[in-house]
Amino acid sequence: MELMRFAVEHDWAVLLPIVLCSLLVVAVALERWRFYRKNQRDVVEFFHALQQELQRNNLKGALEISREAGGVLGEVSEEGVRAMAERREGFDRSFDIAAALVARKLERNLPIVGTIATIAPYLGLFGTVVRILMTFGEMSTAAGSSAAPAIMSGIGSALIATAAGLAVAILAVALNNYFQTIVTRFEDDFQLLKLLFLSFVDIAPKRTEPAAPQPFVRSAAQRPRE
Repeated sequence: MELMRFAVEHDWAVLLPIVLCSLLVVAVALERWRFYRKNQRDVVEFFHALQQELQRNNLKGALEISREAGGVLGEVSEEGVRAMAERREGFDRSFDIAAALVARKLERNLPIVGTIATIAPYLGLFGTVVRILMTFGEMSTAAGSSAAPAIMSGIGSALIATAAGLAVAILAVALNNYFQTIVTRFEDDFQLLKLLFLSFVDIAPKRTEPAAPQPFVRSAAQRPRE
């Protein structure tokens, strides 16, 4: 406790960035956790209900089911139903654009956690180097046996900065990997949803083009006699 108190009193300037990073990681983690929890849906049940409506070629019913589902999955499904109703030939592009826009919502603020996971160890190392340099400065001015406790406290405070930076980095890496797994799961659901739509887009009746006019050929009876 004495060592921790010494670090807070004397090295607060180098510990402050690490503390701010830890608070930022916790804030982003809570916000992302609430967002992902709010958008969780029973994918199997939703796909089954949507497939039944598409089999009946009931796009209005499929749109209603998508709206009732809500969340990011329902949002992408709504765009898929509209794309099927309006432009079947360009369905791939329309669906991919909708899925990419929703993916941005899923990945929001995650780069902050990834950046902190990278820089937190360097912040701890920077604090350690600064504290050791300050300790060496104190060693040059101190004399006698009274300098030993101050030197040991300085070295211990330097190691606290390193440990704090590593702790924040480990937490950020774990949370970033966990949230990236959730984002990948949502993106996999979007791809399954796209395959479901494509299975009905491919079997949908295509628009038939009018046949080209054939050249008029007279029969033998219609030809003038010479």
